[in-house]
Amino acid sequence: MRVTSDLWVSALLRRVQSAGGFGAVLRRGAAEAGAIFIVRRSRMGAMTLYGPAPQVAYEEEGKPQDRRFSEMLGTADEEAVRARLDKETRFDPDLWVVEIETGRPEDEDLFPVRTP
Repeated sequence: MRVTSDLWVSALLRRVQSAGGFGAVLRRGAAEAGAIFIVRRSRMGAMTLYGPAPQVAYEEEGKPQDRRFSEMLGTADEEAVRARLDKETRFDPDLWVVEIETGRPEDEDLFPVRTP
Protein backbone atom coordinates (compact mmCIF):
# COMPACT_ATOMS: atom_id res chain seq x y z
CA MET A 1 0.00 0.00 0.00
CA ARG A 2 1.33 3.42 -0.96
CA VAL A 3 1.47 6.06 1.78
CA THR A 4 -0.51 9.26 1.39
CA SER A 5 1.13 12.40 0.04
CA ASP A 6 0.55 14.16 3.36
CA LEU A 7 2.39 11.46 5.31
CA TRP A 8 5.20 11.20 2.75
CA VAL A 9 5.85 14.97 2.84
CA SER A 10 5.86 14.95 6.65
CA ALA A 11 8.41 12.12 6.64
CA LEU A 12 10.59 13.94 4.08
CA LEU A 13 10.64 17.10 6.20
CA ARG A 14 11.55 15.06 9.29
CA ARG A 15 14.43 13.34 7.41
CA VAL A 16 15.71 16.70 6.14
CA GLN A 17 15.58 18.29 9.58
CA SER A 18 17.24 15.30 11.27
CA ALA A 19 20.07 15.59 8.70
CA GLY A 20 20.62 19.22 9.75
CA GLY A 21 18.74 20.85 6.89
CA PHE A 22 15.67 22.99 6.51
CA GLY A 23 12.42 22.28 4.72
CA ALA A 24 9.00 23.82 4.22
CA VAL A 25 5.77 23.10 2.40
CA LEU A 26 5.25 25.88 -0.16
CA ARG A 27 2.01 24.45 -1.52
CA ARG A 28 -0.25 21.89 0.11
CA GLY A 29 -1.97 19.61 -2.35
CA ALA A 30 -4.40 16.73 -2.11
CA ALA A 31 -3.72 14.84 1.13
CA GLU A 32 -4.32 11.39 -0.30
CA ALA A 33 -2.63 11.29 -3.70
CA GLY A 34 -1.40 14.72 -4.78
CA ALA A 35 1.74 14.78 -6.94
CA ILE A 36 4.82 15.98 -5.04
CA PHE A 37 7.43 18.37 -6.43
CA ILE A 38 10.64 19.03 -4.52
CA VAL A 39 12.67 22.23 -4.88
CA ARG A 40 16.21 21.70 -3.60
CA ARG A 41 17.98 24.97 -2.85
CA SER A 42 21.72 25.01 -2.33
CA ARG A 43 23.36 27.25 0.24
CA MET A 44 24.54 29.41 -2.68
CA GLY A 45 20.97 29.92 -3.94
CA ALA A 46 20.97 27.58 -6.95
CA MET A 47 17.79 25.55 -7.29
CA THR A 48 17.01 22.08 -8.64
CA LEU A 49 13.45 20.93 -9.29
CA TYR A 50 12.42 17.29 -8.89
CA GLY A 51 9.06 15.93 -9.93
CA PRO A 52 7.34 12.56 -10.02
CA ALA A 53 9.34 10.07 -12.06
CA PRO A 54 7.68 8.82 -15.25
CA GLN A 55 6.16 5.35 -15.14
CA VAL A 56 9.09 3.88 -17.11
CA ALA A 57 11.34 4.55 -14.09
CA TYR A 58 9.54 1.85 -12.09
CA GLU A 59 10.96 -1.65 -12.45
CA GLU A 60 8.10 -3.48 -10.73
CA GLU A 61 5.03 -4.65 -12.52
CA GLY A 62 1.71 -3.22 -11.50
CA LYS A 63 1.18 -0.37 -9.08
CA PRO A 64 4.34 1.15 -7.58
CA GLN A 65 4.65 1.03 -3.77
CA ASP A 66 7.05 3.94 -3.27
CA ARG A 67 7.48 7.41 -4.73
CA ARG A 68 10.34 8.14 -7.07
CA PHE A 69 11.49 11.42 -8.52
CA SER A 70 13.36 12.63 -11.55
CA GLU A 71 15.22 15.88 -12.06
CA MET A 72 13.10 18.32 -14.06
CA LEU A 73 15.32 21.42 -13.87
CA GLY A 74 18.93 21.27 -12.81
CA THR A 75 20.72 24.31 -11.38
CA ALA A 76 18.03 26.78 -12.34
CA ASP A 77 17.18 30.24 -11.09
CA GLU A 78 14.07 30.99 -9.05
CA GLU A 79 12.15 32.44 -12.02
CA ALA A 80 12.62 29.28 -14.10
CA VAL A 81 11.52 27.05 -11.23
CA ARG A 82 8.50 29.24 -10.50
CA ALA A 83 7.49 29.24 -14.19
CA ARG A 84 7.71 25.44 -14.38
CA LEU A 85 5.71 25.02 -11.17
CA ASP A 86 3.06 27.44 -12.46
CA LYS A 87 2.76 25.32 -15.60
CA GLU A 88 2.47 22.12 -13.57
CA THR A 89 -0.12 23.74 -11.27
CA ARG A 90 -2.30 24.68 -14.25
CA PHE A 91 -2.20 21.03 -15.30
CA ASP A 92 -2.73 19.59 -11.77
CA PRO A 93 -3.99 22.03 -9.11
CA ASP A 94 -3.74 19.34 -6.37
CA LEU A 95 0.06 19.11 -6.36
CA TRP A 96 2.43 19.62 -3.44
CA VAL A 97 5.54 21.80 -3.54
CA VAL A 98 8.20 21.22 -0.89
CA GLU A 99 11.41 23.24 -0.65
CA ILE A 100 14.44 21.80 1.09
CA GLU A 101 17.96 23.02 1.85
CA THR A 102 20.36 20.43 3.15
CA GLY A 103 23.85 21.77 2.56
CA ARG A 104 24.91 18.41 1.14
CA PRO A 105 25.84 17.65 -2.48
CA GLU A 106 23.60 14.56 -2.73
CA ASP A 107 20.15 13.96 -1.28
CA GLU A 108 19.30 10.55 -2.67
CA ASP A 109 19.10 9.09 0.83
CA LEU A 110 16.28 11.58 1.54
CA PHE A 111 14.17 10.80 -1.54
CA PRO A 112 14.75 8.34 -4.42
CA VAL A 113 15.88 9.97 -7.67
CA ARG A 114 15.67 7.95 -10.89
CA THR A 115 16.68 8.78 -14.41
CA PRO A 116 14.28 7.46 -17.04
